[in-house]
Amino acid sequence: MDTRTIINLPYLNRRARLIRMATTSSKVFIFDTTLRDGEQAPGCSMTTTEKVRMAGKLAELGVDIMEAGFPIASTGDFEAVQAVCRSLPVKVAALARCTALDIERAAQALDKAKSPPRIHTFLATSDIHLKYKLKKTRAQVLEDAAKAVELARKYVDDVEFSAEDGGRTEVGYLIDVSRAVVKAGAGTVNIPDTVGYAVPEDYGKLIGEVAKALGSSAVVSVHCHNDLGLAVANSLAAVQNGARQVECTVNGIGERAGNCSLEEIVMVLATRRDRIGLETGIKTTELYPASQLLTEIIGVAVQPNKAIVGSNAFAHEAGIHQDGFLKERTTYEIIDPKTVGVPESKLVLGKHSGRHALRARCDELGITLDKAQLDEFYTRFVALADGKKGILDDEIRKLASEVSGNNISRKIA
Repeated sequence: MDTRTIINLPYLNRRARLIRMATTSSKVFIFDTTLRDGEQAPGCSMTTTEKVRMAGKLAELGVDIMEAGFPIASTGDFEAVQAVCRSLPVKVAALARCTALDIERAAQALDKAKSPPRIHTFLATSDIHLKYKLKKTRAQVLEDAAKAVELARKYVDDVEFSAEDGGRTEVGYLIDVSRAVVKAGAGTVNIPDTVGYAVPEDYGKLIGEVAKALGSSAVVSVHCHNDLGLAVANSLAAVQNGARQVECTVNGIGERAGNCSLEEIVMVLATRRDRIGLETGIKTTELYPASQLLTEIIGVAVQPNKAIVGSNAFAHEAGIHQDGFLKERTTYEIIDPKTVGVPESKLVLGKHSGRHALRARCDELGITLDKAQLDEFYTRFVALADGKKGILDDEIRKLASEVSGNNISRKIA
């Protein structure tokens, strides 16, 4: 790829207008890193073919930026970035450290991309990383970061800089670095909570100070890890304080305890837009299908009680909940499952279920019981369910036959 050493003024003016619009709008950009940070989790790696397949679903989902890999890391990652950016008309990002070799390798992988690509370069800024990992001074790191962005801008128009461990970086220095990389050509500045140490109040304040310092000169982004279970909460605090890009993954997969869950942050913004006033461009009906496809590809299932996409997210067993749900869904469901691609809610029959849910299931199965029979059925059902994880429809038919004296068999469609 040829480098551009001269950037024309009309382009710079157009770029500035786009960044200004992004920083002042109510839209939050979704930067998906399922294919990069997500697959770094043990057991979650993907082949190039699998990445391309997952990337297709992410495109259907409507993510704004798709980070497809870390080209310098391996031949496989290079080929995956290359395959994804050449096969899909979406913005694809490639990760690179602040070194010439990394940036050049990323540029090679992004060559011939169908849409204008992004180079995402990063360098640690916290004192603990400078002292123990990089063994460099603050001045050296600031200079390295700016030079890396300048180099990346010779290859692509869209450059993002991440201040690794930004959440533990002194705010004054963080602002100095952020201003330096923006001056060098970065259009997005990411302040990651790399180790999941932040709490929402502090992180929101930090992001607010960076956003105020940068104004409309760059989009402020966040990348939160879930070590303390606060990745979504921290991301939410960030966008409420001026961040306009959230880096996240499907099912929340990623290093250690994972990343901010894409489906969760998207549905927080969608469900509570009345309170937060921000939105994304995500097609929410594709959230559950995307979750299911990722599970199929990597073979790592989500926990049943996972928000939005877990198998119990729209399931009800407690009798009080079932009764309320059957009378009016919104008594116990704040999201219609169909809006996230889940076919329907489930009433799980077990020892906590009530008469209302039992009668509803009997109606579904074509079983008719009078009040006295239903009372006896309920008593015997609870006794049976007390020693089981759940009751199957065939067990309900058998119990109903014993109570009613009628032979109730499985319906044949």
